Amino acid sequence: MAKEKKYRSSEWYNSKTHRRDTFVHRGWMRNQGHPSHLFDGRPVIGICNTWSELTPCNGHFREIAEHVRRGVYEAGGFPLEFPVFSASESNLRPTAMLFRNLASMDVEEAIRGNPIDGVVLLMGCDKTTPSLLMGAASCDLPTIGVSGGPMLNGHHRGNTIGSGTGVWQLDADLNAGIISEEDFVEAEISMSRSKGHCMTMGTASTMASMVESLGMALPHNAAIPAVDSRRYANAFLSGKRIVEMVKNNIIMSNIVTKKSFENAIKINGAIGGSTNAVIHLAAIAGRMEIDLSLEDWERCGSKIPTLVNLQPSGKYLMEDFYYAGGLPAVIKKLLDKNLLDKDSLTVNGKTIKENNLDAVCWNEDVIRNFDNPLTKEGGIKVLKGNIAPDGAILKPSAASKHLMKHTGKAVVFESVEEFHEKIHDLNLDVDENSILVLKNCGPKGYPGMAEVGNMILPQKLLKKGVRDMIRISDARMSGTAYGTVILHTSPEAAIKGPLAAVQTGDKIKIDVENGIMELLIDEKIIEERLKNYHPVLPDIKSGYQKMYIDHVMQADKGADLDFLVGKRGSTVKRHSH
Repeated sequence: MAKEKKYRSSEWYNSKTHRRDTFVHRGWMRNQGHPSHLFDGRPVIGICNTWSELTPCNGHFREIAEHVRRGVYEAGGFPLEFPVFSASESNLRPTAMLFRNLASMDVEEAIRGNPIDGVVLLMGCDKTTPSLLMGAASCDLPTIGVSGGPMLNGHHRGNTIGSGTGVWQLDADLNAGIISEEDFVEAEISMSRSKGHCMTMGTASTMASMVESLGMALPHNAAIPAVDSRRYANAFLSGKRIVEMVKNNIIMSNIVTKKSFENAIKINGAIGGSTNAVIHLAAIAGRMEIDLSLEDWERCGSKIPTLVNLQPSGKYLMEDFYYAGGLPAVIKKLLDKNLLDKDSLTVNGKTIKENNLDAVCWNEDVIRNFDNPLTKEGGIKVLKGNIAPDGAILKPSAASKHLMKHTGKAVVFESVEEFHEKIHDLNLDVDENSILVLKNCGPKGYPGMAEVGNMILPQKLLKKGVRDMIRISDARMSGTAYGTVILHTSPEAAIKGPLAAVQTGDKIKIDVENGIMELLIDEKIIEERLKNYHPVLPDIKSGYQKMYIDHVMQADKGADLDFLVGKRGSTVKRHSH
């Protein structure tokens, strides 16, 4: 007779050598009403939940967790839900990005320290997706992702309004005097009118798409609206599937490979995905011990056309995207052009080709064909030069064509506080040909690298009808934002990267097609300026933020903490009593 397979949880619940600990582990669990047979050696499935009332995008995750639970039970597993730090993009200050790495530590240690054989990650809001994947990657157990789904389309005064994108548009109109404060406030509920995360192709929807592209979620996970019954069906099936993954020992590293990252980069270009995907995928890859660089983004993604006509790059919203065929329809178009590694494995045991071979596009204005793209070359563009020797990035699908090759005078702000103080000053020497430069907003300088890179334009230019200018910073921007915005400049100004040397009046040359960003002054002058430069740094001497500043890596490395890179596995050698 075949020996029954022993799972990791048996070390807690079925140990014959540490009977006292087994009593403790099982006995205290019994106070929740779990009967004896649930501890018979069946797979224990952790449901990692980022539900929080302070993370409104994830406010419906209790219901999603319940459907996951049903799927786990149907497949013969034992589901146990646990909370982790929930990084709220819309509430956390100074920036949710500061806490992505902290949340990943919470996830990693919760998975490793508990009797879990496989884990379902419930994620939605921007940073909850990468933080959960990063933490799970460091443990490398059977893992499946379940996204919460986007909100329904926003509708305001007869027009659609997109999460985030609408905010930046309305704020510009408010500063230009086109709308009133009352008009601005009225739009709030018009935009956020159902459960779910941003319904633009912002970072939340982008990262949900990246999870599916990496093979870590079931087909259609990315785009099903949060309130659509099919979202709950997806959760149920994910719960069922994770039990099968445990039984077959399909761990995260079986699925997430260099080739699946390359697929994700190409798909990100096709969907017009968030610039934040660059930094999050780098961090996830670092945890998986996979070398993923900005050169990979340039090599794989820079020539990919943007096919998905969604805000902030285009017209439509995520609800439209799902009805048009969702991510499978995009993947099918890329497969048909032989642009993807078709044999990359996914969590359901099928390849990416097998999952998407029969996908159909139902609306070719929402998901366009290669002969009619939204942007011919829409993939993330990497820029390098004496300002950014380690790279900076730009999203062409959301940028202005007339600014893609430009030389202009810099208008420099040493801190975000200086920017807010001066940007609307009528005496500020700035015009539409100027290049706005913001320093000290990178990983160490903010700290946390906030979404301040899409700087608001000067009021006097907004009133003239100007709606875009080149903006350069070591910051990030919201995935819902748009414009000719150059981000993630590395190394950052706070560690005396050459961005720190830029002064008001300097000329900067931008050539996006050729990947060039150059400060047009002598190198010796740059060196001299850097010697005498004093960064504007936050006064932080203790706590998590101090640890973050001391250990955070630069943007091109994913802004992870240096001691978190790599896999530490799931083994726990010592007992608690």
